[in-house]
Parts: sequence; C-alpha cells; structure tokens
Amino acid sequence: MTSYRTEGVLSWDECFLRIALIIAQRSKDPQTQGGAVVVDTKNIVLGMGYNGFPRGIDSDKLPWKRSGDSPLISETKHGYVVHAEANAIYNCNIKPEGAKMYCTLYPCNECAKTIIQSGIKEIIYLSDKYHDRDAWLASRKLFELAGVKTRQYNLKEENNA
Repeated sequence: MTSYRTEGVLSWDECFLRIALIIAQRSKDPQTQGGAVVVDTKNIVLGMGYNGFPRGIDSDKLPWKRSGDSPLISETKHGYVVHAEANAIYNCNIKPEGAKMYCTLYPCNECAKTIIQSGIKEIIYLSDKYHDRDAWLASRKLFELAGVKTRQYNLKEENNA
C-alpha cells in the first residue's frame, strides 16, 4: 500500500485565504489591499478579485484619499473603488450559487448585498478590523437574515514564514 504525504499539506481554507492575500497585492490602494476568492462546493476557483477602480480607469485619474480626508465622497476613494468581494463575483466564470467566498477582510454592507444576491452561502475571512462600524453591523444583520454563514480563520503560524 502506498503512503501519501499528509503532514504540512495546506487545508482548503488555508490555501484559498493565501490566494486571497496574493490577489490583494494587485490593489493599488495605498491604505488597504483587499482580496477575495470564490470557490464552488468542489473547491474549484470560480473567480478572484481585489479592491480597485472599475476596469479601464487609470488608477492615477481618481483620488485615493480616505473619507476622513474629505467630507465629499467625490473627493475620496470611497466614491469610486470596487471592493474585492464584488470584483470576485463579477469575475466568476459561472453563477456562484451555493459557493464559498474567502476574503482578507470581513465584507461591508454593500458587498454583503452583492454576496447574498449572487447565492454565496459562506464567508471565510481573515480580518474583522471594522467590526464595530455601522456598515459592518448592517452586514452582519444581512448575513444573519439571509442565512449566510461567516467564520474567521487564523492562518497557521508555522506557514507564515
């Protein structure tokens, strides 16, 4: 009988969250690089995305300032950026009905609506740094009411070299 290597093999959660971290590095946002990966029930990648301006828009033509830098949304990135979660759904090669999404950040309320409408049933995320902000409180309520499971995952320390 053949013995197969099992020690040190990444779990699917670990694998897809590492992919989300890699795709996040494509973001030109100077403050926050977000990444997301959508996978089906057989762990096949359906789509990936990172936060940035819509396709075809030069990243130097719009502001990267945060909302605290100006009261006007038209003068900040928040009026223009497409979040990683939405981009991952837009980039799916098929409808992600029943799929899972792996995210570097817990999704905001706008992304939660898009996630729910797309049929994604589970969110696995790394960071919840905006936990107490209003948009993320709304997101939690939306996920709960829609029956979308969410769980935080901590990457293994020994693999964080």
